[in-house]
Formats: sequence, C-alpha cells, structure tokens
Amino acid sequence: MTTNDDSFDQLRATFDRLRGAWLEQRPTVGQRRDDLSRLKERLRARRQEMCEAIDQDFGHRARHETLLGEAGVVLSEIDHTLAKLKRWVRPERRQAGWKLWPAKAEVRFAPLGLVGIISPWNYPVNLALAPLVAAIAAGNHVFLKPSEHTPRTAQFLQSLLAEVFDETRVAVALGDAALSAAFSALPFDHLFFTGSTAVGRKVMAAAAQNLTPVTLELGGKSPAIVTETADLDRAVTRIATGKLFNAGQTCIAPDYVLVHESRRAAFIDAIKREVGARYPAKRGLDDYTSIINAAQKERLERLLADAEARGHPVVPLLDGPRGPAQSRSRLLMPTLVIDPGRDSAVMAEEIFGPILPVVSYTSIDQAIGYMLGRDRPLALYCFSRSDEEIEAILSRVVAGGVCVNDTLYQFGCNDLPFGGVGASGMGHYHGRDGFLTFSKAMPVLRKYDPAPSDLVKPPYRGIADWVIRFLSR
Repeated sequence: MTTNDDSFDQLRATFDRLRGAWLEQRPTVGQRRDDLSRLKERLRARRQEMCEAIDQDFGHRARHETLLGEAGVVLSEIDHTLAKLKRWVRPERRQAGWKLWPAKAEVRFAPLGLVGIISPWNYPVNLALAPLVAAIAAGNHVFLKPSEHTPRTAQFLQSLLAEVFDETRVAVALGDAALSAAFSALPFDHLFFTGSTAVGRKVMAAAAQNLTPVTLELGGKSPAIVTETADLDRAVTRIATGKLFNAGQTCIAPDYVLVHESRRAAFIDAIKREVGARYPAKRGLDDYTSIINAAQKERLERLLADAEARGHPVVPLLDGPRGPAQSRSRLLMPTLVIDPGRDSAVMAEEIFGPILPVVSYTSIDQAIGYMLGRDRPLALYCFSRSDEEIEAILSRVVAGGVCVNDTLYQFGCNDLPFGGVGASGMGHYHGRDGFLTFSKAMPVLRKYDPAPSDLVKPPYRGIADWVIRFLSR
C-alpha cells in the first residue's frame, strides 16, 4: 500500500477486512502460538536481509547493533511469550465476598479485536514487531504502519509478515505522514504509537474522535546521575554504551548526565578515553552508526551551534580522521556539552543523537531537584555504590523505568513493563504487561441460588428491610 489517490480508500478497506475477519473467527491460543513460532523462524532466517535493509535506510548502521537491538530483542520477546502464554490466558480467580454468597468470581482476558501499531524509524524492526508479538499473543488482528523514514525496512516487514500471517489477520500500510494521520483516525480497538511527544499528541487527538484507547511510547530527556560514591570507570563505560548505541538514536538513551562537581573533570577525561578506545583511528568507524537522515543531522548540528553561541564548552570525544567513514554524509561525532544552561536548546528538547550534556551538581538534593524540575523521563539511570543515595533518588523521582548502575537493560527485561509516564508516554508493554495491554480484563460473576435479590425487592418492609439494613452496615 503506497500513498496515492486510492490509498486512503484502500486503508479503510484493509481495516474492514481485518476487523471483519476477527469478528468472524478469533484466533485460538494454539493459532497464536503457531503464529509466533513461525514469526520467530522466519525472522531468524532473514536476519541478514533485515540488516541490509536497515543499513541502507540509515546510510550506515553497525551490523552488530542491528542484530542485538532489533532481532535479539524481538526473538527474546517471542521466546518469553511462548513460554508463558498458556499461563497468561487462564482466567484469574477472584473473591466474590460473603455478601454475594453463593457465587464465583473470575477475570477472563479477552482479545480486543483489531490493533493498530504505528512504529518509528530508530529501531524499525524491534519497535514494530515487539508490540505486534504482544497483540498477537492476546488474540488480536494487527494493522501495522511502519515509519516512512525507513522505507526499505518497511518493505522488509511487509514481506516478512506476509510469509507468516494470512492477509485477513495482519496487514502493513506503507505511506507518508498523511497516510499515518489517516491511519491514526481509524476506529481501532486499540492504537499503539511509538515516536515523538509532538506526534504523540496528534495521534491521541485523532484517536479521541473514536474513543480509541491508546498506548503512547514517547521519549523525553532521560537523565543519568553519577554520585560521589559511584565507580566512575564503570559508570563511564555504561553511559557511553547507552549514549552511543545506534549513535544515540534511542528513546531510552541517557539524554544528559548529572555529575558531582568534584568528579566532573575526571568524568570528562574518562569518557574521552573510553570513546577513543571504542572507535580507534586504525579501525575507522564501521561500528558507529550514521544519523538517519539529513534533517535529523541538521537538527543536531543546530543544538551544538546554539550551545557554542551561548558560550558552553563543546568537547569532541574523537580527535583526528577516522578513515573513509569520515566522509559519510550523515556522520555526527560523539560530543559533550559542559554545563549548558536550562534555557539552551540542548537542554530544552530531546537530543536523540550522540550529544551528551554534562551538568554539575553539589548535592544529591540539588540533583534530585534538577530532575524534578523537568518532565518525567522515560528512563532514569542511577550510578552509586550507596544504597542510601540510590533510595533517596528512587523515592523522589518518578520515571518510566529505572536501571541502577547500568543503562538500557531495563528494556531487555521481558518480565518488566516498559512504558513512559506523563510527557514520556502512557501504558505499558513487554511480556505479560503487553498481553494485558491488548486484552480486556473481563470480570465474570457466576451467581448461584439462593440470591438475596430474591428477597430484596419492593415493598421494602419486613425481611426486605432487615436484609438491606444488614448488608449496608
């Protein structure tokens, strides 16, 4: 499906086909397990093709980062789901309570119907297929709209999913931002969006016209804090990984780092050594990913230009040429910005690239106050060897997710929910939480004889009066 004069009509026709098929026959648990097993097999078989498609879309994407950040995450999610699905679908017993005796209460997990998924460009396979796995596990049909900024990967996804699913169960819409807007206005039973906060507002507004429930996985400025007690070398290594994986184009990348002022100089020296060791001049930059497109690179360059214009020190983390890769048109070198003001552009917007502001603080309370003065982040990274310091931070800062003494790993834990809070999103997925997102927790009460309602009816006198007063004590 491409954007042309007929595409919007085709979009609705595909929607109607998918939802009509679900109403006619819902996928059984056995069908869901079979679907996920085949998706796992086909994704594993086509990993090389996936890497090539993503590499072409990015201009250069480090192959190992693609394998780990795309295929590795999705395959792990499928394995976890297959291992747990039979347990997840079982009805949960609840207590009916003595006032309703005799009765039995339970919660059944019913699929919602047709789920729409709008996925972004930064992890174009992972962030399309991970929510799809959860939606399929819950028994839904899925209509996927991949990002127009990764067209080759979108075509790969369309081909991959056509191998696994019948066209009445899963479909892929290919098109531009106008098609995405029309897609988000369809009356889905649930709409799942991953992307920027600005676009998330538009998606939510469009979905509201149909009262469509939404899950928004957004982003924001995720802080890392390095306390006085932290193991500095470990903190530097792990912050560098979180920041430079996919060249910082990761929604949970450390957006800025708070460093105690007594350790700021040592932090800067250590991270410069670490980055230099990762990308030595003799090896070039084959392991370093390009920026997705010219517009994003220009945006990042404007952030650095604004910082320089305001007099904030800008520190490149790689010196000298790095061979042929240096000529890549969308290459942006890792860079620090030291103690930028709150009003600087680099601190006002999500960076989403290999730029790391370093902000000094003098006390834990000051650092916590700095974080509390901003929107609630998607991720929080705390580096400390003091349980007291860690607890002081965790007890006061609310974030979408937290990783202590490392970065990114909270996303890879299948048994933890992933999702934002406030400006960084709403709703969760991964593991059972994804299954629940795409299910209706449907309460069922089975009532047996005798029933108080046989006695509690007008005229409210005698035994009816006594029963009502007894039950309402």
